[in-house]
Amino acid sequence: MSYRELTKEINIGGVKIGHGNPVAIQSMTNTPTSDVNATVAQILALEKAGCEIVRCTVPDEDSARAIKEIKNRIHIPLVADIHFDHKMALMAMENGADKIRINPGNIGSVDKVREVVNLAKEKNIPIRVGVNSGSLEKNLVEKYGGVTAEGIVESALDKVKLIEDMGYDNLVISIKSSDVMMCVRAHELIAGKTPYPLHVGITESGTVRSGSIKSSVGLGLILGQGIGDTIRVSLTGDPCEEITAARLILKTLGLRKGGIDVVSCPTCGRTKIDLISLAQKVEKIAEDYPYDIKLAVMGCAVNGPGEAREADLGVAGGLHEGLLMKHGEIIRKVPEADLLAALKEELDNWGKE
Repeated sequence: MSYRELTKEINIGGVKIGHGNPVAIQSMTNTPTSDVNATVAQILALEKAGCEIVRCTVPDEDSARAIKEIKNRIHIPLVADIHFDHKMALMAMENGADKIRINPGNIGSVDKVREVVNLAKEKNIPIRVGVNSGSLEKNLVEKYGGVTAEGIVESALDKVKLIEDMGYDNLVISIKSSDVMMCVRAHELIAGKTPYPLHVGITESGTVRSGSIKSSVGLGLILGQGIGDTIRVSLTGDPCEEITAARLILKTLGLRKGGIDVVSCPTCGRTKIDLISLAQKVEKIAEDYPYDIKLAVMGCAVNGPGEAREADLGVAGGLHEGLLMKHGEIIRKVPEADLLAALKEELDNWGKE
């Protein structure tokens, strides 16, 4: 039995995480939250990409008030991200936030934390307790001789206990670091020490290319051990890229089904079609289909026919042409210029079979 099957179930605006529920995919908007139209447009794009929970920063009163209208125009739960000013947490909850994210260590006195907790308790709104390696308390840095996984875990558990002592346990924990292996170690240490669901991610992981690689390694190691109930792939770029990466990570680990799995060969000197361009275009159009199938885009006659035959649908390249294959059988030979259209036609008709 994995750790995620043992965690407490938390309901975030209708999306249940923990206790063996599917690992939920999250992202965060990068628009000013006070710009309602821009924020709603981005969230709707994230919804289409497959985002299941979205977070918005709430640095001021205009942003807190915007939560209400944003909520009325989207279809997934909205988390309010709070730093420094506990009043923003109170306003966000009053305006309909489905969950709030706080670091109790940076919003002031215990009394201010209690105000937030009391209102969350009254409205039964989950609190995500977030601790990042970059904000680790000085005493823990000194205790462990630097920023360490042990210090991150101790900091998180201390903050959780503070809220528990206030009589509230509708909690989610987030412990993140930009150091991939430190992040992995921290999750290994905290798993089993707390009943609360864990939101997992490699923070500040970088651009779409480098961040996707770091996140794949880190999240793969964490999720593969049965740890983690919801994830965010943090990337410097369009937030929709985070959803694409997250879905592929979960699918690769066998934690999600659905969506076309596109496989393609790395190309070599035997390739006689523009396979790189074709594979990129196929991957793009495949995002629009919900089928749980394997689609192979292969470049030559050596491995191509075999790989394409094993896939549900595929193409094996030849000299400026390709064999179109379906369920292991050759359907027809197609000129290179028509391969993409032929594959799309098959996908358009797939659901009708």
